[in-house]
Amino acid sequence: MMRVRKDESRPLRAEDDVVRARQAVRSWAVEMGFSLIDQTKLVTAASELARNTVVYGGGGTLRMEALEDGPRAGLRLVFADEGPGIADIDTALRDGYTTGGGLGLGLGGARRLVTEFAIDSAPGQGTRITVVKWK
Repeated sequence: MMRVRKDESRPLRAEDDVVRARQAVRSWAVEMGFSLIDQTKLVTAASELARNTVVYGGGGTLRMEALEDGPRAGLRLVFADEGPGIADIDTALRDGYTTGGGLGLGLGGARRLVTEFAIDSAPGQGTRITVVKWK
């Protein structure tokens, strides 16, 4: 049975918050005993999703949760904003798609770096992205 051992929420309003979110995710991943490779994957995904929350969502929050599911341990990150939402999630996840002039690897890249990835979004209703990385 899965349970949350520890949780913390952080604001994502400006670029400084993105940096602090990255640092916090790395700290949690180290504390939880993730390998260096998995730490890097988590921090990279968190950085992209936090930046999207600030830039495209107009700011929001990051919730970090240390999970236990029997013998497994995992880190769940929930990025939530009340911005314009994503009209076409499948298109937004496609490599090369961008609305901001970047490489268009953000959401799809973040999805490939974690174990579980879910988006809940609709135009005018904001976006909630939940990712989990299991050890």
